Amino acid sequence: QVQLVESGGGLVQAGGSLNLSCAASGRIWRMNVMGWYRQVPGKQRESVARITSDGTTNYADSVKGRFTISRDNAKNTVALEMNNLKPEDTGVYYCIAMIVGARLPSYWGQGTQVTVST
Repeated sequence: QVQLVESGGGLVQAGGSLNLSCAASGRIWRMNVMGWYRQVPGKQRESVARITSDGTTNYADSVKGRFTISRDNAKNTVALEMNNLKPEDTGVYYCIAMIVGARLPSYWGQGTQVTVST
């Protein structure tokens, strides 16, 4: 089993910044991809950013150039730096862990709320 615990999030004005962090424990060594999904009101959960154990990153088009994902393999942590936030970034952000090539994440954190006001 893998446990994922998020921190960060909150309320910010449009154009502002927030940082999310996620600490993983358990059999995380089996999960070579970590990242973030989000649940925007009225929409399905979507992948925001993912990073492999060797540092290869993947971003949703909507966040490219604004969000940066990073990972510390020694500490089993993953972080998401979010800049120039927009109201449409509002949602619940979930830390995820998965095996590369899998269609969906194997493990999810409990989620943290990000609210961007106009």
